[in-house]
Amino acid sequence: MTEYDYWKIFPRMPKKVTIGDITVRDGFQHEEKFVSTAAKIYYLEELIFAGCRDIEVTNLGNPASMPQFRDAEELLLHLHSDGFRKRCASRGIHYNDIVLTAVTIREAAVDRAIRLAAEGRGPDRLLMMVSTEEQHHFANSGCTLPEYWLEAERCIRKCNDAGLKMCGTVSTIWGSPIAGATDMKDAVEFTRRWLDIGAADIEHADHDGSASAPDVYRYFSMILDAIPDTSLHLAHFHETKRVASASVLAALQAGITKFEATLGGLGGQPANFLDDCPVKGTGEYYYKDPRYVGLVTMEDTLVQIDEMGIEHGWDLDRVLVLGRQLEKTIGRRLRSEAIMNGRTEKNGHPQFGRPGLARAKEKRGETPDQKFP
Repeated sequence: MTEYDYWKIFPRMPKKVTIGDITVRDGFQHEEKFVSTAAKIYYLEELIFAGCRDIEVTNLGNPASMPQFRDAEELLLHLHSDGFRKRCASRGIHYNDIVLTAVTIREAAVDRAIRLAAEGRGPDRLLMMVSTEEQHHFANSGCTLPEYWLEAERCIRKCNDAGLKMCGTVSTIWGSPIAGATDMKDAVEFTRRWLDIGAADIEHADHDGSASAPDVYRYFSMILDAIPDTSLHLAHFHETKRVASASVLAALQAGITKFEATLGGLGGQPANFLDDCPVKGTGEYYYKDPRYVGLVTMEDTLVQIDEMGIEHGWDLDRVLVLGRQLEKTIGRRLRSEAIMNGRTEKNGHPQFGRPGLARAKEKRGETPDQKFP
């Protein structure tokens, strides 16, 4: 007999998830215009007020390569301000529940984060990144993999001494935009390596949209078989083929409980042009058309999870408003479908009903709910 209970078919699938936001960091890093500091502060605040408790604020790397983040310290200072703390309290938000993350690809950025933390205006959590495919890793970091692992180990020791957490990202799990196919078993070993050297959690990343749903399910099943603690694992999907929602579903079915996304599906490779000036970024873009780059959209992902009946802790209606506002900030139509169509209305749209139906049924002697002759 067929089993119809979804959670019996996929017993690892959670009833509650955590969804972090990375709009202001990963989302804005690909934009070729500088997003004003005031706008960044607005979205950071509003995302937190809408329910986000895990938020990527900025990148603490050298702004010469990524000048979008030249205001990094200003953003962090604002989020530590008394004014912001009071606004959180007035909304019933416990400030200490908010985790502020900054990307720190290299050791100099980690040192900067530790200094800011000592001054009372730093992040709570840092992020370093390896790719299982070395060409992709070298493009992001300028290091070989063995060289970078030694640097990461030093950085984690520094973080532990400073009371900061380090997230270790594993990328190119399902493929590399440079070298093509990769082996998922390598990513399992890279995950073990991060945890062995002291990482607090792991971001499992599909940075170029290579993932397919069956391989996402296989990989996260492998991960949870090897390292069952779901609090250690975070799924990060990019959208390049309009199939990433299937990857989200496959990760849920495998048992993953932590995800991240961006408003409008913004994001991607760091920009190599800002305003009217070429910048270093990470070099030439890996794609030909900017319409096919970015992350899973926060708005659509929340609608998907909400309509599955999975608890997520966000004010979905507020997020849909933010998504519409962000299109004005960025100046173009973004990729969320949910901001146009919302969620499924359980009561339908009675205003489109045909008043003649009731008269027709009455004339034929049918009851209002009669479906068959």
